[in-house]
Amino acid sequence: MTHVVAEPCFDCKYTDCVVVCPVDCFYEGAQMLFIHPDECIDCEACVPECPVAAIFHEDNLPEEWKEFTALNAEEAPKCPVITERKAPREGPDCNKAEKH
Repeated sequence: MTHVVAEPCFDCKYTDCVVVCPVDCFYEGAQMLFIHPDECIDCEACVPECPVAAIFHEDNLPEEWKEFTALNAEEAPKCPVITERKAPREGPDCNKAEKH
């Protein structure tokens, strides 16, 4: 099992989650972050850190975002690992209303 970064992260790239990850399984794409499914240990440390509630256990991923499981698996290996917090990327498609 793994955790998945879903649609709320798209164009709303916050990196609060990466600094708490004990296994460095986050990867940075151009418009969002991805979790490498073979590296995630399901510790859930990242979940409460996400200001847009974009990280889900794959068993709890909302139906409309199920394709993000495969997307994370496909994209993470193509991207550089990210372990340090960066300034947020709030692009034009960022839905800031999702923040909690």
